[in-house]
Amino acid sequence: MKGSGSAWAYVTSGVPQGSVLGPILFLIFINDLDSEIINWILKFADDTKLFGEVQSESDHQSLQQDLQKLFHWSVKWQMKFNLDKCKVMHFGRNNQHYKYSMNNSQLGVVDVERDMGILISSDLKVSSQCVQACSKANRMLGMIKRTIRHKSVDILLQLYKSLVRPHLEYCVPVWSPAYKKDEVSYRKSPASVY
Repeated sequence: MKGSGSAWAYVTSGVPQGSVLGPILFLIFINDLDSEIINWILKFADDTKLFGEVQSESDHQSLQQDLQKLFHWSVKWQMKFNLDKCKVMHFGRNNQHYKYSMNNSQLGVVDVERDMGILISSDLKVSSQCVQACSKANRMLGMIKRTIRHKSVDILLQLYKSLVRPHLEYCVPVWSPAYKKDEVSYRKSPASVY
C-alpha cells in the first residue's frame, strides 16, 4: 500500500548476482574502504589497487600499514581479500623491492599482471600486450578462414569488424605500441590471411 512500510526481517543471504541493485549496494558497502588510507587507492567493482611512491623505509612502512588497514576493514565487514590474488609489482630501476604482507602472509611479486584484460608489466613496456592482441586476432582470422566458405568482400569485412578488430582495438589508448618493433608486429599480424 502507498505510504506504508514493511516489517523488519532477518536477511539470511546476499544480493543475487546480476540483479539491478547488486552493484549499487556493493558500492555503498565498500564506500568507506579507503577512509583511513594514506597512499593512493583505486577501486573498480571488486578490484582494489593500493599504490604509492616508495623511496625510503618510512614510505615502505606507510604502504604496509595501509595494507594492514585494508585487511582489518575486510575482517570487520566480513569481506575478506583473496590473498592468493593479491600481488605486488615494483616499478622503476632504483626500486628496493621491499616485501609486503597481509595477515602475516607475504604477498607474491609479479613482473606482469593482467588488469581489465590488459597485460601490465613492471617495465611498462607493451610488448606482451601486443603479442597477446595479435595472437587473439590471428586465432579469430584462422577461425574465419576455416569456417566460412563464401568469402565475399562484404562478408569478410563484416566478420573482420565484428570478430577480429575488437581484439586489436581493445583499450588501445592504454597500450598503443610505443616501440617500432611492437608497432611492426602489431600492424603486420592479421594482414595477409586471405
